[in-house]
Amino acid sequence: MFCSLTFTKELDENEEKYLSTIVKETIDTQACIDDDNTNPGYVLLLKKPDVDLYQKAVTKIVTLDVVQNILHNQQAMFEGYKNGRGLIGATAAISWEPLDRTFELIAYRPQQRWGAKRQIDLKSVQQMDTNCPNTFDNYDARNHHNRIVPNSPCPILYGIRGNDVDELVIASTQVKSEPIDSWLLFETNQGTDNHLQKKQIAQIQPFESVIIEGSVVVNPFTIQGGHVLFTIKDATGTISCAAYEPTKEFRNTIRGLHIGDFIEVYGGVREHPLTINLEKFEVKHLITQLVKTENPVCPSCNKHMKSKGTKQGYKCIRCGITSFTPIIQEQPRTIIKRFYEVPVCARRHLSKPLKRMNQETRSVTALYSENECIL
Repeated sequence: MFCSLTFTKELDENEEKYLSTIVKETIDTQACIDDDNTNPGYVLLLKKPDVDLYQKAVTKIVTLDVVQNILHNQQAMFEGYKNGRGLIGATAAISWEPLDRTFELIAYRPQQRWGAKRQIDLKSVQQMDTNCPNTFDNYDARNHHNRIVPNSPCPILYGIRGNDVDELVIASTQVKSEPIDSWLLFETNQGTDNHLQKKQIAQIQPFESVIIEGSVVVNPFTIQGGHVLFTIKDATGTISCAAYEPTKEFRNTIRGLHIGDFIEVYGGVREHPLTINLEKFEVKHLITQLVKTENPVCPSCNKHMKSKGTKQGYKCIRCGITSFTPIIQEQPRTIIKRFYEVPVCARRHLSKPLKRMNQETRSVTALYSENECIL
């Protein structure tokens, strides 16, 4: 996946060169180039690349040479740093034409506070989460995880995600924190499921993110580390599915599945062994589980019969009456027909929360001021 920023502005030729200089100077002075995971890049284009580039970048693997060919053909101004892969994200971001979108309000810290412990009142985040229903993934109450705060010592103080621009601004005013330097509103693909493709099992490739329907053929079991696995099949094959330890209580939900249940799973594909890392799933059909509770009762003397041996039925010792049918009852299920998702603390950025299912945000009301704008 990639994390990139794009914006559109009309410029003449001299302004293009000036903008390129500003962008390059900003990266040269601000990027943490020494970080192993930092591979920035910038791209200036006069025309959007085809939206297929975004679709491929967000669902498959796009190579750097493919992107560089596009940039050369469109006479783009660009530069990639270190391994150059930042160009892939930057170019793909430009080609994005959203059918669904979300927004994130990011609050920034004064430079003198960078690296210092963040001062954010947790109760205010919890209250904001309650007061602002169009925001999502703010706080995980069960696992005591404040999701709006980054883990790294970066310039960001917090980021609030949501569907409604106006509500995000309100949400930000409800978070009690150290002073902020500035904030920006970003239009994003977070929480949209853009990365998922509906496929059959035989079509699955490593590193893709997929939606698969199938029947459970191996009951859930727990392996070392607390990870829970099971297997599903469709008409084309079988594949393992996993709820790893970081998904916490979601694993107990998975343990409620049984052979014969029909489900639809959503998640990313691990290469070795080929496994779907579950983000959520929908139960579409549950089998009825019948369990033997006791031996049959003799209709003559009302005493329980004795087993005659494996697969030989039962016989009343007193009356000689036989039966092959024990007393059975339906075993209660711990899950029902509905969607289930990983907790907020384990959710991937692109994964759509259940509160956004069947919901698309197609338009945006722009807000601009001297220090505040939408990108």
